[in-house]
Amino acid sequence: MLLQSGPIVILVALVAIFGAIAQNFLSIHNVQNLLAQSAIVCALGLGEFLVILVRGVDVSVGSTLALSVVVVATLTGVDAPSSVAQLALYPLVGLAVGLLNGTLIVKGGIPQPLVVTVATLGIASGVALLISGGNTLVGVSPAVDWLANGKILGIPANAFLVILLCGLFWVLLRRTQWGRWLYAVGGNPDVAQWVGLPRDRLIMSAYALCGVMAGVAGMLYHGRTGSASPLSGAGYELDAITAVVVGGASLFGGRGNIANVIFGALIIAVIRGGLQQLDVSPFWSPVAIGLGILVALELDVVRKKVETRIRVLRARQANT
Repeated sequence: MLLQSGPIVILVALVAIFGAIAQNFLSIHNVQNLLAQSAIVCALGLGEFLVILVRGVDVSVGSTLALSVVVVATLTGVDAPSSVAQLALYPLVGLAVGLLNGTLIVKGGIPQPLVVTVATLGIASGVALLISGGNTLVGVSPAVDWLANGKILGIPANAFLVILLCGLFWVLLRRTQWGRWLYAVGGNPDVAQWVGLPRDRLIMSAYALCGVMAGVAGMLYHGRTGSASPLSGAGYELDAITAVVVGGASLFGGRGNIANVIFGALIIAVIRGGLQQLDVSPFWSPVAIGLGILVALELDVVRKKVETRIRVLRARQANT
């Protein structure tokens, strides 16, 4: 229970601290801005959560974000009218990268997700640079602009979209056979395969959806910045992983709550926004985020050791 509520406690504490020492931190405008900023990280985090759940990791999500933005801007034009096809192109580009990752890991005989996704990070970045010629394309369609900057009842539209996606993912993970199997594969991949679960297809689906969410994040980023750069997603892979692990998911797989990804993303946005309000150098943000990952990892290791000891003690008591 403590670990599950930990992200909420951390978020409330950070908001209270920055609200007390940073002027206007809790103003309506700043809160709206924090929600809008966290939406991109949360979208990436939702996909990253799936691959971490099955004992994987995807460090190519930032480059996938950039590739989706560059491909859409190049194929449709920066000032093209809004269309369903254009909106669908962002996640389709992400899906292609996600399927490539999943295929290399599952079918390619490369069992190290970190190595595979580092390679595809380079591929996606290189393709984005080749397509754009290293240039930044300025402009975005009205629909994408509204999704990233519009408001519904005073709440950013991109935050609404991400909340809906969180709800969808929660239903998929908690109320479907696919979701239960995904947790089972993360808990023990060998046993899951032994009992007949389609382990490889489940892992493939996790990476495919991770790519899709990177494309969705690309759409939100494109609308937020109004430009398409081959370097758009630099650093976002770290934010996505941080949102997941600070949100309480285990890098050992099989454990985590999709709702806590929201709190993880909000924690990152609050740290960045609070430091900015205090006129602290933005270069300190990656330091704080990196430390957050280390603390979360150490807590995960401690939790695993404690649970192992408890199981051993219970087994001894049962045998006495």
